[in-house]
Amino acid sequence: MKWINPNDYSFNAFLLFERFQINMIFKDGDWHKQAPQDKKEKWARHMGIALSANPSVLWYLQRRAPECADIIKSLAANAPKIADASEVREAENNLLMGVQDFVIYTTPEVMADSLEWIVGWDKNQLFDLVDLTGKTVLDIGAGTGRLTFAAAEKAAWVYASEPVGTMREFMRDKIKRERIKNVRVLDGLVTEIPFPDNIFDVVMSGHVVGDDYEAEVAELTRVCKNGGWLVDCRGDSIDEGKDLNDEPAPQFDENGWENVRCIDRFGKVKYNQRKLVVK
Repeated sequence: MKWINPNDYSFNAFLLFERFQINMIFKDGDWHKQAPQDKKEKWARHMGIALSANPSVLWYLQRRAPECADIIKSLAANAPKIADASEVREAENNLLMGVQDFVIYTTPEVMADSLEWIVGWDKNQLFDLVDLTGKTVLDIGAGTGRLTFAAAEKAAWVYASEPVGTMREFMRDKIKRERIKNVRVLDGLVTEIPFPDNIFDVVMSGHVVGDDYEAEVAELTRVCKNGGWLVDCRGDSIDEGKDLNDEPAPQFDENGWENVRCIDRFGKVKYNQRKLVVK
């Protein structure tokens, strides 16, 4: 899926990246463990060229994520000396596309108006999953607030946990502009939710859980009340979903999540999921 046109972005987008994102790019991402050596060498060359051509980005990344500073410094020091601006831009564009999700997070207003799983999504998909009336709800990885602001129409309180600062500010601006009284926005990762145990009636997410599945679900469960609900409500995608006459999914998957059938805006069958918390 193409999230961005790299020509619409400067390499200065890296100046808005969070510490955890920088770690994923330079050190901790699965890509570094799994990519073929030739692709790693090409990436290192492009990154060195781009960092050398953008000293402000080089400075920022080393100081924002000091644990990556030696790696970043070495990439820049070992880069070939490139004077041709078009070659520098080619390197920048390749790198921007390699982290296109992080890049579009720097422009949440573009994200909210262009990505297919946000634009045109039907909030009744969420309402059909769980009764939110009067509930205290947590949205993990809230992004631009697709689930948060839908839930706020029915819930008593919604807490939007989002680790990317640009998207937190986007939600706060919407709250102020629309005078929304029952939403609070805060920083937090899915593996380190900043709340004590047994606080929420509903803990929801979409496009978040999966990188470290067991640890993430354990953390969602920790902050959910006994008898509460975990909800996974994904946006619509033209590349996902099933034809209407495909064999239905089982009612429950192997981890005890209930599959709830709906028809997405592309006319395909989609399954959102929910799980009753029993402690």
